[in-house]
Amino acid sequence: MCKGVRNMAVTADSIKTLHPLEIRVLRTYKPGDHLTASLLCSDLGFVEGQANQVYAWLTAKQLARDIERKVYNVYELTDLGKSWLEKGTPEQRMITYLENHGPEFIPAICTALGLEQKDIGSAFGRLSKDGAVGMTEEKRVKLIDKQKDTLSLAIQAVLTRVQQAGGSIKEFELSKEEQATAGSIAKKRGAGDSPLKLVEREAITWTLSDAVLAIQEELKSMPEQEEIGALTQDILTNGTWKNARFRPYTITNRTSRVISGRHNSYVQFLESVKDKLVSLGFEEFDGSLVETEFWNGDALFMPQFHSARDIHDVYYVAEPTHADTIEEPYFSRVAQTHENGGSTGSRGWGYTFDRAFSRRLILRSQGTVLSAHQLPHAKVPGKYFGIVRCFRYDKVDATHLSDFYQTEGIVLGEHVSLRTLLGFLEMFAVEIAGAKDVKYVPGYFPFTEPSIEVHIKHPVLGWFELGGAGIFRPEVTEPLGVRVPVLAWGIGIDRMALMALGLNDLRELFSYDIENVRLRRTVMRGNHA
Repeated sequence: MCKGVRNMAVTADSIKTLHPLEIRVLRTYKPGDHLTASLLCSDLGFVEGQANQVYAWLTAKQLARDIERKVYNVYELTDLGKSWLEKGTPEQRMITYLENHGPEFIPAICTALGLEQKDIGSAFGRLSKDGAVGMTEEKRVKLIDKQKDTLSLAIQAVLTRVQQAGGSIKEFELSKEEQATAGSIAKKRGAGDSPLKLVEREAITWTLSDAVLAIQEELKSMPEQEEIGALTQDILTNGTWKNARFRPYTITNRTSRVISGRHNSYVQFLESVKDKLVSLGFEEFDGSLVETEFWNGDALFMPQFHSARDIHDVYYVAEPTHADTIEEPYFSRVAQTHENGGSTGSRGWGYTFDRAFSRRLILRSQGTVLSAHQLPHAKVPGKYFGIVRCFRYDKVDATHLSDFYQTEGIVLGEHVSLRTLLGFLEMFAVEIAGAKDVKYVPGYFPFTEPSIEVHIKHPVLGWFELGGAGIFRPEVTEPLGVRVPVLAWGIGIDRMALMALGLNDLRELFSYDIENVRLRRTVMRGNHA
């Protein structure tokens, strides 16, 4: 008798915790039924979010369990993909242009088609690999055999399939050939410059557990009555509250902790780096987030159509697109250096410098842009640094973000050397980041010679690059009016913080979980002790 009374009480309490959506599911299905979000949407009129929420609620209460989980990919058509369907791919448009106008320089093709240099450059790379186009001795693009451009037709076919499917299509609905084509042009993140966006989704098949049987029996004796979750003015006015069933408050749950304010640990770390560098006699520089291609790349002797720029996949400013002017005489000097070396003693890159491209507005992709800005105004000897926010298309993971910080610095002087630079790099790696294992490897940057990469070993993530450094080439310094050696470095300060704060993922630096940050700092203090 006592056991029966207890079970009834448990069942009544369980029903009180149920949301109206959960009750509808329990009244409709029984244990053993295979349930999915699409089934609940079809049978009960739920939207997908409601179906997923009910599943989560019931699972947390141990009233439901998983039967099967399947992860699948979905391809979604982007605005760029719609444009390709309407106007053709960059490859198709380039072939049509060359067919009508003959061989032409890449900048002229870009202007005529209204496309960015990187798009035309990528299109040329793919077409030349297939043997559809080539380059003349004058460095003009020429058409060889348009029939060899089979990729464009395959892309158009896939984009049409996705469009006909309503703008998105599951990967398994495509053939193997179509999957290969879609995979080659799709991106998970930064899909604004890709015709297809790749989205990973999970299909869950679940069922009710046997624990719901007692609850379902109790529900049979209860009238189907809509539960009201909030007392409104309309309900009070018309009197419907008198016969309504209100959802009870749960007063047994623990209240949330009141957390007093404190400084963000990452902000404190940035301030400590600034204090360290200022104490060593460095002056801080800063600048606009919006830059021109000139300062972001050209002034650093990065050729406008060289693969070196592929490491800086930038965000372009939509309006305005170009700066009105660039400061002289630096604009002309840099242009001449690119074309023939100018007065630097170099041969330059040997191409026609595109001044319109140079004025293109972007979000800065590297902190070195501020070092270039500082050179014409720097004192000799002099030491400068900046904590610089940068933006770059990148796959977000434990050691990469698309919005990140660098500590950037230059040292000018008659007697500075590679030994001096290695001393600064060791300071960053050991004293600031707190790394125990450090190594220096040769690197390549268009603006430094020699070039060095500094790597540190993380206890969980293993070895990763902390940043790059080197001595600025004369092609960088002399056009900007500097004729002494200049040491330069760009260190990922986010990665230094990753090491110094005892984290395993860069995304934790920007966590919304304040409690986790508090606990993390407590653990860190305990470990250091």
